[in-house]
Amino acid sequence: MDLAVIILAAGKGTRMRSRLPKVLHPLAGKPLVKHVIDTARKLNPKEVIVVAGHGADQLQAEIDDADIKWVLQQEQLGTGHAVQVAMPSVSAANVLVLYGDVPLITARTLESLTAAVRPGQMALLSVELSNPAGYGRIVRGNDGSVQRIVEQKDATAEELTISEGNTGILCATRDDLASYLAGLRNENAQGEYYLTDCIEACVAAGGVVHGMVAASESEVSGINDKLQLNALERVFQQRAAQLLMEQGVTLADASRFDLRGEIEQVGMDVSIDINCIFEGRVSIGDNVTIGANCHIINSTIGDNATILDNCIIEDSSVAADCNIGPFARLRPATDLKQGAKVGNFVETKKASVGKGSKINHLSYVGDAVIGENVNIGAGTITCNYDGANKHLTEIGDNAFIGSNSALVAPVKINEGATIGAGSTITREAPQHTLTLTRAKQINIIGWKRPVKGEK
Repeated sequence: MDLAVIILAAGKGTRMRSRLPKVLHPLAGKPLVKHVIDTARKLNPKEVIVVAGHGADQLQAEIDDADIKWVLQQEQLGTGHAVQVAMPSVSAANVLVLYGDVPLITARTLESLTAAVRPGQMALLSVELSNPAGYGRIVRGNDGSVQRIVEQKDATAEELTISEGNTGILCATRDDLASYLAGLRNENAQGEYYLTDCIEACVAAGGVVHGMVAASESEVSGINDKLQLNALERVFQQRAAQLLMEQGVTLADASRFDLRGEIEQVGMDVSIDINCIFEGRVSIGDNVTIGANCHIINSTIGDNATILDNCIIEDSSVAADCNIGPFARLRPATDLKQGAKVGNFVETKKASVGKGSKINHLSYVGDAVIGENVNIGAGTITCNYDGANKHLTEIGDNAFIGSNSALVAPVKINEGATIGAGSTITREAPQHTLTLTRAKQINIIGWKRPVKGEK
């Protein structure tokens, strides 16, 4: 379809009680309006037009998408006025109107809605409500088409029994919608121009309004306060958890799982414990076990990897058969080769750790290239920063780094070298050689420990 999508995002959101524009509040780690934009793009529209108002500069700075057309609604005079302001930017033959605070609308629903549009025929999305209080009611004719929308304060006793409510999401041809918008009046208590008045205008002109019912109430729910934001966050996470379980993932508790991005690939026999967060783009291989309270960001986890409790993995690559944690932190550009181990209270950054190598505990390894089958003892650090620049540490295959060692970069530990415990290494360590630096141990016979109170 030759389609323009207009997204209304000009409202202040007073009930959010925040300086942040309402549509920039995050759901699943992404601004509300970005959810709507991403869904709109799945329809392959000719153009996406966002109508901004309150906090427009902040909105445009946050949603820095080059293909979006921005329109400023300087005065917020209603939904009809917002679409009027956007129409001069529309070049497509058909127009779909969405709302920046309705984040869970699906592309499947919108595809069905837009498919019903023809010249003289609009499509309106409605919803069956368990409690329709406050919603405009959908009044249908004998043929099932929508005849009008009646607001609750104007409804008769019979009309108040209608449980089908208006969502405000509609689609029409550009020419039809422009015609209906031109006839809008603001003769109401709020002095606003209502987009929903286009429904009666279409019927009055002899047109047809097709009413399509949304699959669920949550799909078309808007957000006006933090309670509603929290409720839809849980709906989103429930959907994400359900999809993963349908793909075979075992979740210890689906209600304690958070996706703030996309799990692009997930293998068979994956197990995820409670309170895990997945952010950005994540890929998980077969037979992966992820312990409780882990946070994985923009990373790839290979087959048979085990991630124990309380680990953070960011912008990193974890190959097959690796073992991580507990309480390990893999900072950006960490690359663990097959079978590598990063143990408890270990931090890595911009480090390539070779096949079968181990950093078992209480160490920091940054700006390093580590070969295969290297053992790095507890308390070892790579001193990579001189206060101005970062420097590289190179460790060859089969090297052994004793506990509590400091490797002062730039420095190279050659293949098979052994570094004695407690050493500070500032120069190259030769192959297959023991290298150590230690102060001489002194024992003072007869020395007595001071006693409190003695002078």
